[in-house]
Amino acid sequence: MENRGKRRRRRGRRAPPVLAALDLGTNNCRLLIATPAADGGMRIVDSFSRVVRLGEGVVGTGLLSEAAMDRTVAALKVCAARMDKAKVDHVRAVATEACRQAANAPALVERVAREAGIALSVISSAEEARLAALGCAPLIGEAFDGALVFDIGGGSTEVIWLKRENDKALITHFASVPLGVMTLSESNSEIGDAARYATMHADMRARFAVVRRDMERKGGFDEARHHLLGTSGTVTTLAGVVLKLPRYVRARVDASWHDCADVLKLADDLIAMDRNGRAQLGCIGFERADLIVPGCAIFTAIHDVWPCTRLRVADRGLREGILRELMAEARR
Repeated sequence: MENRGKRRRRRGRRAPPVLAALDLGTNNCRLLIATPAADGGMRIVDSFSRVVRLGEGVVGTGLLSEAAMDRTVAALKVCAARMDKAKVDHVRAVATEACRQAANAPALVERVAREAGIALSVISSAEEARLAALGCAPLIGEAFDGALVFDIGGGSTEVIWLKRENDKALITHFASVPLGVMTLSESNSEIGDAARYATMHADMRARFAVVRRDMERKGGFDEARHHLLGTSGTVTTLAGVVLKLPRYVRARVDASWHDCADVLKLADDLIAMDRNGRAQLGCIGFERADLIVPGCAIFTAIHDVWPCTRLRVADRGLREGILRELMAEARR
């Protein structure tokens, strides 16, 4: 793979640049390839997502396992092939919480460069929050002063208060809680679903309450003038089930509005089911049947602390934030 991140020169009329954003999370590896659109947005060329469970066991050992790294490198080789096929001009590839926590993350970065030809950078929680906010900002409802953006990941949960000022969405406050669906699940793996859910919910609610107290120093957060804006697999999955989709359809879920009461009721229903019952729901399936439980615990804890009545769901976030920045750079 040659000269990743550098613009290729083309003969004749200059074609729009092809841009790629790669997000290596604790649970998933996601790729999005796009070109700038005439209206200032983006046209999606290709996308790819694979569950790699990179952070499996990191909570207990502080290390990425060889099996997890093997799965991850295999997925990144697929990403590299897709970027080559699309003739990508610029790419930014980032890794998040699992690599922030693991002492042997530099070994993975070196292996990815050698075997997949991808320059992977481990970003801070602040940078992760900034990029997620940038990707979600266009979905702040026009009737609201702002939104509480939350990104429930595999290894961490980011909470960002976006406030509208002079037609721009500005980050007023952000926090990263170093627990996500995978790490929370591993920390509470020895007890049954109902008790596990109660323990996880209480833990996350206490952590978010600290975030809310810190946030209040920046000014009052008025639930009546703000809405929740959720991104990540948990909230998009919940939205798909609320919408009664037999299978996940991004076009139906992304930018959809929901009453929080409906999503909270669904969370209660899912906790009451066993794993097989959850797996039968098309938008959940076998892969998410376990992780949706800690996901529900995190979502309900967020709503307890920021009890907004409306939720907007974003099937976008960090990757779209990266692409927006790459598009801005390409225009210069």
